[in-house]
Amino acid sequence: MGKRALLYVNRHAREGQGSLAQAIQELHALDFELLPVPTPDIEQLSKAIRQHQDQLDLVVVGGGDGTFNAIADSLIETQLPLGMLPLGTANDLARTLGIPTSIPEACQVIATGHPHPIDMGCVNGKHFFNVASMGLSVQITQQLSSRVKRRFGSLAYAIAALQAIWKTRPFHAEIRVNGEFIPVKTVQIAVGNGRYYGGGMAIAEDATIDDQQLDLYSLEIKHLWQIVPLILTIQQGQQALLPWVRDLRNQEIEIRTAEPLAINTDGEITTHTPAKFHVVPQALSVIVPTVSETS
Repeated sequence: MGKRALLYVNRHAREGQGSLAQAIQELHALDFELLPVPTPDIEQLSKAIRQHQDQLDLVVVGGGDGTFNAIADSLIETQLPLGMLPLGTANDLARTLGIPTSIPEACQVIATGHPHPIDMGCVNGKHFFNVASMGLSVQITQQLSSRVKRRFGSLAYAIAALQAIWKTRPFHAEIRVNGEFIPVKTVQIAVGNGRYYGGGMAIAEDATIDDQQLDLYSLEIKHLWQIVPLILTIQQGQQALLPWVRDLRNQEIEIRTAEPLAINTDGEITTHTPAKFHVVPQALSVIVPTVSETS
């Protein structure tokens, strides 16, 4: 008997339309016994995961980073492994884990890969895979629409960033790490759990999703020209080499601001300051490629 998997494809994801039938065909050919979930409601999906957990070997979900984030709590609770079909705009979690974005290749990984424990970040009780941030990134999120993401793909993030830069103003914050209080004036604070976010930018050069650490950077920019070297370094996670970028690493971080500021987690605005961050080591498992598949 093949493995038993609950299957859900978010048809609102950028590559979601028409992907469900292809996923079913590929997984059936790989000897999976499938329980498709037709509901478009993510909350109903989480309920289905909990309801059928004793009958399942894994959960297969097609969508973008926001879709995976929405079911994180149910995966942590049930400890069912996640098989990923990356169908979103950014696909940063897939990029971090080396999971291909084509459905046939992703299904092959689900069939022949292995469960790999990964950490989760948590801010004010909200879990996140990739990054939680405030300031410029929130402006970018507000600029992004489904239409823009469908039309421009990952380029939509660059377009939204250019629009948001002109609207963003510095804010004062206090960062607390290991009992030390660090006052900053910044345009963005990002706290990363994984490696990639925002369509392929790296939170830090050596960040991984299983190092049991959170990586923080603060963009303490005073002049617009400083954006240029930032763009040149952030793709490789080398922004901390710039003197106006502060970087910190810890398992617990606290951020306070004079007025509540919105916080973006994996592309969705979900909470606000004051914010308490911590890492949850080996919170859940994701099916990742074997060495032979990634070489």
